[in-house]
Amino acid sequence: MKLIVGLGNPGNNYRFTKHNFGFWIVDRLVKKRSLKYKAGKGDFVYAKDKECLFAKPTSYVNNSGIAIKQILNYYDKISINDIMVIYDDIDINLGNIRFKSVGTAGGHNGIKSIIYQLETDIFNRLKIGIATNMKMRPSENYVLKPFPKKYKEIVKQVIDNTICGINYYLDRGITESMNKYNKKDENNGE
Repeated sequence: MKLIVGLGNPGNNYRFTKHNFGFWIVDRLVKKRSLKYKAGKGDFVYAKDKECLFAKPTSYVNNSGIAIKQILNYYDKISINDIMVIYDDIDINLGNIRFKSVGTAGGHNGIKSIIYQLETDIFNRLKIGIATNMKMRPSENYVLKPFPKKYKEIVKQVIDNTICGINYYLDRGITESMNKYNKKDENNGE
């Protein structure tokens, strides 16, 4: 069974912020599969079908690793090799996504927490570009604000493309997904 985790912050205050891109993707996957969230045995909610467990931590992004560790402890049939973490990346242009199978946190505190809790940086991830030509520093301010309305259409396209990417990953694995979807940044979110 695959574990698909979207990162984000709980609560209505954060619902539309850039930092919740991972939540938006998992919510769409759950909706497309006509599933419903349930409370998990820990700091997460989940929805499950025969092939995947979709999860969202209920703690803040910076503590995401705790929820993932709880999921792996509870569902012993899921291993680190079965994880896909979906999250926003301020160093990738809006419109682009990148699959990775290993790497540092790259300054993302949610990924730092996951690496710390799992004691490894070897797990699959899908980074969603959120960089635009807007002022992005300090990054804490940028990621905790919604996209302006002018980006609404491109955000919708990114969500659709990411859903296709996740489905491709579920069928073909991480290496083929990296080869198909990882492109150089071609735009600046405009």
